[in-house]
Amino acid sequence: MTSLQAEAIAVHVGGKTLITDISLAVAPGELLAVIGPNGAGKSTLLSALAGDRAVTRGHVVLDGHPIGKWRSTSLARRRAVLPQHSAVAFDFTARQITMLGLLAHRGRQSDKDMRTIAERTLDETEALAFADRPYTVLSGGERQRVQLARVLAQCDANAATGFFLLLDEPIAGLDLAHQHTALASVRRRADQGLGVLAVLHDLNMASLYADRVAILEEGRLSAVGPTSKILQPDRLSQVFRTDIHRLEFEGGIAFHSRAHAGK
Repeated sequence: MTSLQAEAIAVHVGGKTLITDISLAVAPGELLAVIGPNGAGKSTLLSALAGDRAVTRGHVVLDGHPIGKWRSTSLARRRAVLPQHSAVAFDFTARQITMLGLLAHRGRQSDKDMRTIAERTLDETEALAFADRPYTVLSGGERQRVQLARVLAQCDANAATGFFLLLDEPIAGLDLAHQHTALASVRRRADQGLGVLAVLHDLNMASLYADRVAILEEGRLSAVGPTSKILQPDRLSQVFRTDIHRLEFEGGIAFHSRAHAGK
């Protein structure tokens, strides 16, 4: 069975422990949200799962094989990564940035088919209107939508194979409407059988879209399970060190936070 999992992994850099003793699997057909305070190790965990950061201890395994043993092209056909920050050194257009997600499929798909995939995902993220504009002149939110289109194109080009989307703050810099557009897109991929891990800061978005939630604190996995069981006010208030209340209403729930008295 297709699987991507961390097995008791730790990452140490310069004598500092970034994450330690984390075991976590991303299952096909689910959206797993990773939450936690700043500096908890969320991005480190994601980059380790992606195979972009070496682990100090433990193993990251994709389909039973250590992720470090995968060839880069083969790995690009099995997982796509949206980092927090994506630097672009050249004056590429938004369309060209999106097509970078298809480099691993050159020779396997025609230029026409790859262009069609790229345009479809640009349209899905509502970025097609500026597809031919230089990436460097786009706003932060527009750049994020282009980068999301890139990873969606990468997974759509190989959707028949078990694929994983690893997204680090995919809705950062987006307005509310585009936050929902982005998460609805990755939710659809999960419903189609892909495994999705997304680092999120918005508890309401995690509640709406995730099947499971994992909480990281000080480099350790402190809780993981079904969204409704993990997103409990008492636990969240302790994790984020602020009062968090859960509001229930017809059709859903919402989380509200306020500063502790005296702050």
